[in-house]
Amino acid sequence: MHNTRLAEKAGRFAFVLSLWACMLFSFVADAQPMMHRKNPTQRYEIDAKRMGTDMLSPDALPRSREFKRIDSSYYVGWLYEGAYKHEHAADYLGYKNAAQPLEKALALIERDYRKELATRSADVAVYVYAYRYQIDYTTIAYLLMDCYANTEEPVKVYNLLRRTLKWNFQRDYMLDAYNYLGWTVHRNRFYTTDKYFFLKNSIEANEKLANRYLDSGLRRIEINRRLNTGIFPPGYEQQEKNSVYHYKAMLYSYAIKVDSAKYFYELLRKSGIFPHNNYATFRGICGDFREAEKEYEEAISQDSRDKRLKEWAYYTSIIDIYKGQPKEGISLMRDMIKANGSTPGYGWYNIALARASYYDGELPEAQRYINKAAEFKELHIGTTLGQTHYDFSTQLVKLMNKEAELEHQKFENNNWWYNPSVLTNMAKLLSEKYVQQYLIINQFAMNPERDKVVYKLFSTESTVSWDEIWYLIKDFSTKFFLKRFEKEAQTDDRKYVRKYFKLFVAKLQMKQGNYKEARILLDEILRDPNTDSEYEKLFLARVIQAQAECAQERKDNLAYNNLMYKLYVLYPQLIPNSGLKMNMQLHVVGQADEKVVERLKACNINWTGSSNNAPEAYISFSGSGNKKRINYYVMDKRGEYIVQQSSFAYSKPEAAAVQLAYKLFNIGVKDMEKEKEKDKK
Repeated sequence: MHNTRLAEKAGRFAFVLSLWACMLFSFVADAQPMMHRKNPTQRYEIDAKRMGTDMLSPDALPRSREFKRIDSSYYVGWLYEGAYKHEHAADYLGYKNAAQPLEKALALIERDYRKELATRSADVAVYVYAYRYQIDYTTIAYLLMDCYANTEEPVKVYNLLRRTLKWNFQRDYMLDAYNYLGWTVHRNRFYTTDKYFFLKNSIEANEKLANRYLDSGLRRIEINRRLNTGIFPPGYEQQEKNSVYHYKAMLYSYAIKVDSAKYFYELLRKSGIFPHNNYATFRGICGDFREAEKEYEEAISQDSRDKRLKEWAYYTSIIDIYKGQPKEGISLMRDMIKANGSTPGYGWYNIALARASYYDGELPEAQRYINKAAEFKELHIGTTLGQTHYDFSTQLVKLMNKEAELEHQKFENNNWWYNPSVLTNMAKLLSEKYVQQYLIINQFAMNPERDKVVYKLFSTESTVSWDEIWYLIKDFSTKFFLKRFEKEAQTDDRKYVRKYFKLFVAKLQMKQGNYKEARILLDEILRDPNTDSEYEKLFLARVIQAQAECAQERKDNLAYNNLMYKLYVLYPQLIPNSGLKMNMQLHVVGQADEKVVERLKACNINWTGSSNNAPEAYISFSGSGNKKRINYYVMDKRGEYIVQQSSFAYSKPEAAAVQLAYKLFNIGVKDMEKEKEKDKK
């Protein structure tokens, strides 16, 4: 989940600049000039020139050099340099470079203006001489804290926040220290005192500590309000309370305390700043994907200027998969990569692109993109999603790819069980799968969050889909996981989520050979009224797939064929990875390329005659020599397209036949409607 309230962050910088100017002129006009005890003439000149500049503008760097030429012992020049470098940083080195002038600025302002920084007063005539330094101090500290956080230095973050709190400012301005203490503890919750001295020794204890920091922040706001009543307009403190509510909502969402999280989100909704991204993720863990998608769309405007992972895009691609529209996820991720390049988020977008390609059946593409993600050094900026989440997501997609490669050997060769070359390939792939499982299980065993993030299927800190978790657990300790998910199905209070645990229970029952019990549970799942048929197509497809496996086990061919037809209509890309054989009618129009047709019929598809439970595939051939093409489409029994009319060129008949077999399951097929829209533009 994102930390920073983006619109609020931008608003705070605007607030700093405007308040600094307005209060200075309104109060100082009738008072004595602000006294600089050191180099007063030079510092007055810097302050005057500063009034017409913005420390985040392109002009900030030359201004910083000018200010340091006038007086290098004044903190302002170093602040401008640090703010400019922070604004333009996008990698580890960039934030390291930004931290240096900011550290210098912090040391100088503390050295020269200790009295002003320590001032607390209800008298505006007293406070006016101190507040601008307190604003600048919190600005420096905030930017420096962000640099430390983005270079994974939590001890420096913690020490800086404690250093800020010692001044006991009567307003937080740019740095609400207690909130960031809570955030820092939450972000590192899975570590212990052995790693970072400021932590406790369990996730539960760290989460309690984070909440205590937020409670301290609320108490501090009330204490300061007594001083600020005569200085700031009525109700000013609500903005500071909203910041606390933001983090409260985040912590309760992580703990899956749905009612408490919803309470704080509703408080935030009444404010001017609402964290659409975080709320969308909250709705997602509640299984309300329709609302989650809507809120992610709202988050786009809040996220547009930020230089980090756009969580709304990453998670929207997963919702696209849930909706049975992996091609939409592919398109979105390609657009994100094109727009953002190799800035923070690039690795995450490649993971999402690999996942969407997997669910679209395009394994070579999935493997290519997941390899890119594995080789990229991602910078985890402003998010609780860290390297452990990144590595886990990468390894899990690799495992799914390896599993699918095995199934594709069977799909491409219906004689695989007595074909020596295919069996050799499968033995090699099986060995590679075991190695991949070993790697990911070792990593998983070291993950202290597996109870809260993985076994829960939906969590604010999960970076994989619920369906991917099955590939993690299905070959290990069936009894353990069966007991675990049975308990979750009974105790989880998220009404849209319970059915997912039931599906896992049914599939685990099947692994134990209890097909009758599984069938009863699967039928019960399909009667669940809390299922959104548009946004939960992947879920429904997996239920139907499991039902088909049960029908196959009891040799009920009629039920099996009906279920496979439903699965094909719902999510055809899943079938080549399933190990299940699909009925399909084949119509060859015109003159056939016999080599292509013969090889196509050798794939693991049951080519049947007229049937009510078999989609109809139409293929035709055109051209000659090096310009041969295959034209194809597939229709359902109502005469509607499942696979739109399309074509591709070929030169090698055998390879073309295998390619065609996948395309008949809507794999590697372009969305023709979208292509037409692009052509119009």
